[in-house]
Amino acid sequence: MPVSLFAGAMGAVQSRITSRLATELHDGFSAAAVSFGVGMLLLMVLIGVRPGLRRQVADFARDLRSGAFPWVLALGGLGGATFVLGQGLSVALIGVALFIVCVVAGQTVTGLAVDRIGLGPGGPRPLSPARALGAALMVGSVALAMSGGVSGHAPWYLLALPVVAGLAMGLQQAVNGRVSEHSGHFMVATLTNFVVGTAALLLAAVVHAVVIGQGPARLPANPLLYLGGVIGVAYIAMAAHLVRIVGVLTLAMATIAGQIVGSVALDWLLPAPGSQLRLMTVVGAALTLVATAVTAGFRRR
Repeated sequence: MPVSLFAGAMGAVQSRITSRLATELHDGFSAAAVSFGVGMLLLMVLIGVRPGLRRQVADFARDLRSGAFPWVLALGGLGGATFVLGQGLSVALIGVALFIVCVVAGQTVTGLAVDRIGLGPGGPRPLSPARALGAALMVGSVALAMSGGVSGHAPWYLLALPVVAGLAMGLQQAVNGRVSEHSGHFMVATLTNFVVGTAALLLAAVVHAVVIGQGPARLPANPLLYLGGVIGVAYIAMAAHLVRIVGVLTLAMATIAGQIVGSVALDWLLPAPGSQLRLMTVVGAALTLVATAVTAGFRRR
């Protein structure tokens, strides 16, 4: 649980870093691609120096080609790509806190669904009254946080995008657990995520540049702006390892607590230009913590 809380707090920091990188590049699509690309390069180095991991990656690639493992379950990276893209496009306008609670809404709904049908590696998990109550409270608290609204010039999809990202992340955690279980190591699932996500984001960045007729600005020299990919590697690796043990919904609730504390603290102490931490956002964030406690406190041992 402490690891999950820490991972959630890192997710809030990653949102701010990716948003700043998008501002420097004047292109949220390219910022997301750069963030994922840095993470993929780091993983290749880490796996390259470990012969055992290299063999497991090769074995998993062979299983994908032969059909021994369904290829659709190896597309979890699309969930992470959607999340990072949402960070680059919307955080600067709506703030980290509101972005995170919108993600929480989608993540909670997906966590309930995939746990119930058994898509994750732990098999089906019952929809107990406490889990249902915690999920309902989580969604209600997100609605309260969103009631504060965003700035008048912010289009509606800036709220819809993080909700969709949360839905995709719930599925990502489930299929990552399946990849980890099949391959024998969570780092194989992490690498698969970053390869798929980087390819999708590079394609999106190229299409966006062609459509608007302009590429991104020059890469910034500040090395801190490239830490988003490093944080993403740590987050996805921990989630891929833990989901088999605790399930998708419980993992989501545990990371949510860290995300909320970290995101509200960032918006309060280091507010992004143009963003505003509203009272309803803080109240909604506090209620998400209550929902986390309800779900985790009454969970079956």
